[in-house]
Amino acid sequence: MNKPLLDRLASPGPKRILALDGGGIRGALTLGFLMRIEELLRDRHGAPDTFRLRDYFDLIGGTSTGAIIAAGLAIGKSATEIKDIYLTLGGRVFSRVNSLLRQYWWRFDETVLVRELRNAFGDETLGSDQLTTGLCIITKRADTGSMWPLFNHPRGKYYGDNKDIKIWQALRASTAAPTFFRPQDLPIGNNQLGAFVDGGFSMANNPALQLFLSATLKGYPFHWTPGEDRLLVTSIGTGIWHRDDDPPAYQSYGLYDWARLAPDMFMEDMMWFNQMLLQAFSRSPTAVRIDSEIGALDEDYIGGTPLLSYLRYNVELSHKGLRELGFERLIPRISRVREMALPHFRKDLFEMGAVAADRQIEAGHFPPAFNLPSTD
Repeated sequence: MNKPLLDRLASPGPKRILALDGGGIRGALTLGFLMRIEELLRDRHGAPDTFRLRDYFDLIGGTSTGAIIAAGLAIGKSATEIKDIYLTLGGRVFSRVNSLLRQYWWRFDETVLVRELRNAFGDETLGSDQLTTGLCIITKRADTGSMWPLFNHPRGKYYGDNKDIKIWQALRASTAAPTFFRPQDLPIGNNQLGAFVDGGFSMANNPALQLFLSATLKGYPFHWTPGEDRLLVTSIGTGIWHRDDDPPAYQSYGLYDWARLAPDMFMEDMMWFNQMLLQAFSRSPTAVRIDSEIGALDEDYIGGTPLLSYLRYNVELSHKGLRELGFERLIPRISRVREMALPHFRKDLFEMGAVAADRQIEAGHFPPAFNLPSTD
């Protein structure tokens, strides 16, 4: 058992959660925010260059592309190191397509993804001593239709079954988007295997709400105390835009059109649903307007009092958003910039995230109640 990890997760005091959305190659946006947060927290705590986000966050979780980044942070890599790995990995994984015959089943060559994940994480497992903070990898078991949050908490109900799963295998499962990659088999106990697909095909492509529930519900092992000064959730998205399509066009859509649109519409709804609930549970300096009916839910606390401090950062991939960030040159290709599997714009996406982070993130967003104890 990883006793230092257990001591940290079971210790009293405020807890901090970092949640990273899925979104394919658009995960490059996330990295700009992470580098800014790491810099801010390092400066706040007077920490040396060896400071890592895992030193601050007690639970780091992600879905699909966000799970890759979360695992990198949890094993001790800096945000800058992950950026270098991620931009290389994304360029290779989404450039190697299958033959025309095999594309009938899935688009990309999984051997490239497996090789890159193994290069990055080796044979480290969910029970590895290299993990000094909580890690949650969101995936979905296709053969039962159930969402699986894979934790490294030593007191988890299924830790004994999951601790020997290699991190790269769990990430391969979390990123197995249907039509992109074939499902990943994982052991589920009793010498059985389950077929797992991308966690984005669940309610938790934006995993922030699931991580909050995992931290507080009795069925999960964390049992952290909710409260505005007790629990901080920092959530980072992979781009958003508001639909403004031509209504008559939908009347002519056929099976292919709806099959293409349905996953994006579902994930968009779930992202907004998660954000709505977390804003209704919290007092948030980054709260945004949910819709014209309920607004930003100012002072509208479910339960009467804030259950957490909540931060949400994202990039608006609209014409207006690109202009404000200084990326007007990409407006004619905006539909391609929004693609989840087009690696050509990955460096532009990272730069957008970095510019947006400088504008959105403020030191005051991270309450003093969540400062790390002084080591003086």
